[in-house]
Amino acid sequence: MRRHLQLSIKQLTESYINGQLSPLSVAEQALAQSTNLKTLNAFVCIAAEQALQQAKESVRRYAEQKPLSSLDGVTVAIKDNFCTKNIATTCASRMLKDFVPPYDATVCSRLKEAGAVILGKTNMDQFAMGAGTVDSIYGPTKNIWSESFSEDNWRIAGGSSGGSASAVAAGLCYAAIGSDTGGSTRNPASYCGVVGLKPTYGLCSRYGLIPLVNSMDVPGILTRSVTDCVELLNTIAGPDIQDSTTIRRPYKKLKLPEIDQIDLRSLRIGIPKEYNCEGLSSEVLETWTKVADLLECAGASVRQISLPHTAASIFVYSILNQCEVASNMARYDGIEYGHRAADERSTEQLYAQSRAEGFNQVVKTRILTGNFLLLRKNYDHYFEKALRVRRLIAEDFIKVFEPPTTEDQVDILLTPTTLSEAPVYKDFAALSNRDQCAVQDFCTQPANMAGIPAVSIPIRLSRAGLPLSLQLMSNNLNEQLLLTVARWIEAQVEFDCLESLQRHAACIRT
Repeated sequence: MRRHLQLSIKQLTESYINGQLSPLSVAEQALAQSTNLKTLNAFVCIAAEQALQQAKESVRRYAEQKPLSSLDGVTVAIKDNFCTKNIATTCASRMLKDFVPPYDATVCSRLKEAGAVILGKTNMDQFAMGAGTVDSIYGPTKNIWSESFSEDNWRIAGGSSGGSASAVAAGLCYAAIGSDTGGSTRNPASYCGVVGLKPTYGLCSRYGLIPLVNSMDVPGILTRSVTDCVELLNTIAGPDIQDSTTIRRPYKKLKLPEIDQIDLRSLRIGIPKEYNCEGLSSEVLETWTKVADLLECAGASVRQISLPHTAASIFVYSILNQCEVASNMARYDGIEYGHRAADERSTEQLYAQSRAEGFNQVVKTRILTGNFLLLRKNYDHYFEKALRVRRLIAEDFIKVFEPPTTEDQVDILLTPTTLSEAPVYKDFAALSNRDQCAVQDFCTQPANMAGIPAVSIPIRLSRAGLPLSLQLMSNNLNEQLLLTVARWIEAQVEFDCLESLQRHAACIRT
């Protein structure tokens, strides 16, 4: 195993400064390993020429003692729904298979300005509509923690940012960018045993992120440690004139305290009883209980709270998701850009055939359902009612984070991220896309409905040797406390993200 993978991003860049490592050698090794681990199908496009050029420029800056930032020379991967200048951005779909953007998404441009080395684009569910990264035109992404890679017995990586999570877990890069609409960063982070952050809505620009659900989409971050996650967040967060939904106040960079300086005695932890739901595995419940006990033993106040509209949340999310999908997918008509069918007998026929060929069945189903829900006769009964319930869900969080009296207030919510360990592909594929998402997104999508920050952190391995993770949620713009607590838990459990590489090597030998 490459020794530098054991380093944090901060330690890596320090080794660049003192000459122990070179950004070019790290990039070359990452590109070589991406080829060696091609069976994972984490990347849909490797930008080798660009990555090596960026690495050479980083070497020059370090030689001149003028690094651009703490990310200079650090390898990063980008989910395939973020626009990347002169690199294909396909959303893992036939519709955009030949689309090469002339500009960078804000997230990408800020990473480049910080000197990061962009390795390439990662796999995803088509147009980010899925929870397993199995609905891609490039084929499914596999989880490096899988016990076997034969036939359909491998474990899914989660979705829809499964390629990004798989790349980080396999040590192909130090960090990756995903998107999170209902848990699409935290879900694969949980299954792949890495850290996955969904920031407060509006903290990071969505400019250049091909939209799924505008009111919930958030750029997400995947890393192997909480401190690395902070390095990425400090680089990509902040106002953007290109995105009217970004928070206008200047972003103050986060700085987490050292472990021995973190005092939890004034911390109030809430355990939402509704998250102990049907389908929750006994091992996840046991993990949840152990971490709650760990926090309580450290002096934190831990108590049960209620988020009464949680049960309705997944239905509301499904309705709003499909309605916004119907609107966003209307732009793909085969005329302006995207796949164009050969049938040009009429404009209507060209539209219909282009969309029939360009979208998979999952996307088509959501478009049809969304348009049905938005019909005049259905609008009030479905869309308007879902919006009202969404407000009630958001108010549930406000009532626990900002109650009338401080006695009822909590600072952090502790919940499962997913209901179980990563499922075997053949079991997951037996379910419909709707059922897959209903199960996989149950614990994650309420945070998107409310716009609050949430982070998934790996805790331990299951009896089958697969990662089990928990989720922390907090109030809007409270990333400082959220990630401080996450870092404390991370230090206590000492989960080794890179154990997956040893498991994979053993799996290949057998």
